[in-house]
Amino acid sequence: MTSKKIINWGVIGPGKIAHKFVQDLLTLPNARLHAVASRSLERAQEFANQYDAPHAYGSYDELGNCPDLDVVYIATPHSEHAKNTILLLNKKIPVLCEKPMGINQQEVQQMISVARDQQTYLMEALWTRFLPAFQKLIAVIEAGRIGEVLTLKADFGFQADFDPKSRLFDPVLAGGALLDIGIYPAFLATLLLGKPNQIKAMAHVGSTGVDEANAILLKYPSGKMAILSSTILHESPTVAEIYGTKGKIIIPSRWHEAKTFTLIDANGEEEAFVFDYPQRGYHAEAAAVMADLTNNKQESNLWSLDKTLDLSILLDQIKIAFSA
Repeated sequence: MTSKKIINWGVIGPGKIAHKFVQDLLTLPNARLHAVASRSLERAQEFANQYDAPHAYGSYDELGNCPDLDVVYIATPHSEHAKNTILLLNKKIPVLCEKPMGINQQEVQQMISVARDQQTYLMEALWTRFLPAFQKLIAVIEAGRIGEVLTLKADFGFQADFDPKSRLFDPVLAGGALLDIGIYPAFLATLLLGKPNQIKAMAHVGSTGVDEANAILLKYPSGKMAILSSTILHESPTVAEIYGTKGKIIIPSRWHEAKTFTLIDANGEEEAFVFDYPQRGYHAEAAAVMADLTNNKQESNLWSLDKTLDLSILLDQIKIAFSA
């Protein structure tokens, strides 16, 4: 792909998260919403009209044939991600797919294989990785400011309105706390600690058959540990704590969308890092995708397809541990 001033985006699945993403996207000077697709043409047209997109489609396949389309953001339910992504990759259309990229390791591996076979860009939309605060946090850790990371504690919880047919509670739509929000603590563990060699996990399974709350303990070959949890039954602190041999980092609520974090050294001295911008933060991952495309990359250096695969394997292992 050659460099161009404007990147034309498409959206599949014009729901709540897509609105948030596009509102951030359009704050970028070189981004334009070009096309929208939904199973309902009327819904696609409403979304397109709201954001001045010139094309609206009542099928995903039609969007794949849209002229001058540079990249598509997929925001359908988890259960549809693999099918939607593979459809576009086979048309050599770059894809930013909402997390989790697939509902299991097999889906993710298939999506990665198609992307690499088609030599077409694919990235999982784990937007937290691209936030300015997170970029700085990783730099601080890599600079040895808290020494060697030994323990991670992270949670994510909110009270969801119970609807057995909603994407959170419907097993057909791959509902449950783990895949929807537990993926964030699992992502942080994967990013900071790698692959565990021991996993203990418990879940409360609700009336629809999905996990509504979970608790996860990960141990690594070096003795490092991660203590993680998520729930859609109630609010939780949603804080992340990273402990090292020389200090610790606290990321306050809601840590996955952090605009600040505090480093506390071994002497108790505190240093706060604060980042201020008007957007929610989705603009950061969109800008990263556009930079990658402009530079003819096929995947992200910050959140690679191999990392996405590692995360999907971990999520599968956690699900197995729920029933152990």
